[in-house]
Amino acid sequence: MKVVLTQDVPKVGDLGTIQDVKDGYARNFLIPQGLARIATPGMIRQVEERQEAERRRINALEDEMRELGEQIDGIRLEIQARVGEQGRLFGSVTSSDIAEQLSEIAGQEIDRRKVELEAPIRQIGEFTVPVRLVGRLVPTITVAVFDPTQPMLSMTSDEDQDEEEFDDEDIYQVEVEGIEAETDQIAAAAEELVVDAEADTSADDTGDDEDDEDSA
Repeated sequence: MKVVLTQDVPKVGDLGTIQDVKDGYARNFLIPQGLARIATPGMIRQVEERQEAERRRINALEDEMRELGEQIDGIRLEIQARVGEQGRLFGSVTSSDIAEQLSEIAGQEIDRRKVELEAPIRQIGEFTVPVRLVGRLVPTITVAVFDPTQPMLSMTSDEDQDEEEFDDEDIYQVEVEGIEAETDQIAAAAEELVVDAEADTSADDTGDDEDDEDSA
């Protein structure tokens, strides 16, 4: 049975929408509770006209707020909070706190209900938060919560961490190559000393032989 909802009904639909539900559910619950009415052809036409008007209104609002969406998309908010043990906050950071700071940056008021925070933030760290301005216009922001009395932990991406590890390996390789080069130089110098010593010894032996011949 098709019905028009007169109120928001969880897991069924929103106010003013047409829904196709089981006959028994409609006759025994929705209609007696005043949550829906039977959808006559006239009512269906009225609902469709209202829905089309609402779509046009939302499209116009999206165009109007697109610049604001681009302005705040990807922005990073830093919010100070007192922190207790294990990084948990004394209190919490709410959608109102985020909306207030975001409004200051944007230069216009942003309703806290547009900040889609699943639950208040109760620990330090960085959090990605969507802001549903209107319709499909949903920029995302980063909220960094920290305690100003404690040093901020370095939050690096996996790519940055890989680069740091790569740099460490390069440094280690350079050090090893340097040590090997120094070792080669020392070995070459030692060989030269040995050669020189052997040459000196050979020269001394030759001189001694000549002296013996002269004496004879």
